[in-house]
Amino acid sequence: MPATVAQALRVAYDDPPRRYHTFGHATDVARRVTELGGNRACLLAAWAHDVVYRGQAGADEGASAAWLEARLPHDPDVTEAARLVRLTASHDPGEGDRQGAILCDADLAVLGVDPATYEAYRQAVREEYAHVPDPAWREGRAAVLGRLLARDPLFTTPEARQRWEAPARRNLQAELATLTDRS
Repeated sequence: MPATVAQALRVAYDDPPRRYHTFGHATDVARRVTELGGNRACLLAAWAHDVVYRGQAGADEGASAAWLEARLPHDPDVTEAARLVRLTASHDPGEGDRQGAILCDADLAVLGVDPATYEAYRQAVREEYAHVPDPAWREGRAAVLGRLLARDPLFTTPEARQRWEAPARRNLQAELATLTDRS
């Protein structure tokens, strides 16, 4: 990636009010993509997948893909990288889409971290949505967690399932319990 694009990426990720979807998150996803055997297009997608983040699912991924395409128009891997970025809107790669599975699993890996790190992630995401009233947040977040828990398996690649599936399910179930417990 050219230095000018890397610098633009860093600047874009510093755009507030980000608390979780930061350059640090992109770095974590890129590291996990590498660990899972992602190719160059997948790595480009990891770096750019949340470069535009306004909390609008689908639109953010499309804008992030367009951002990457505009900055690397002659890169032979950019078309595939942009496709992979758009795929993170659903985290649902098709059958046989190994690179899509790697990127989606790398992006969701935070769900399978230790409970203290998961709690920091949860708080950071809530801070990004501080403008959403608590009842609406609880309802929306519970719906997201429920959709994730309904996926079987949650992770697509065998490597990710082995590393993160069980702890991710525990973390998601624990958070969902806090959102639905009205006592």
